[in-house]
Amino acid sequence: MPKKNYLCIQRSASQEGCEPPSPSDMEKMYAVFNEWREKFSDNLVDLGGGLSGTGRVVSLEKTIDGPFVESKEVVGGYMVISAESYEEAIEVASMSRSLRTWLLRRDP
Repeated sequence: MPKKNYLCIQRSASQEGCEPPSPSDMEKMYAVFNEWREKFSDNLVDLGGGLSGTGRVVSLEKTIDGPFVESKEVVGGYMVISAESYEEAIEVASMSRSLRTWLLRRDP
């Protein structure tokens, strides 16, 4: 069965009242992320990353310049994974402890 690409969209979590992680905690988080990234390297098409505060909305009527802070507050980032089934895509995304807020979407 050929693999399909799935878009995962990260929801931004509220940072209010949260202490930034310590350097030791960050090191542990990166180690967990890198282990996941290596394990599923065949499934990771584009890790995308976070979204910048600039951009444009393009429609048939006009193009509007950003920044669109409101959108960035809702969508924190994205990645594209490749999988043979929707279930496999869910497994790949859910195995990343550092990406707990990723949502999967697929073409019908």
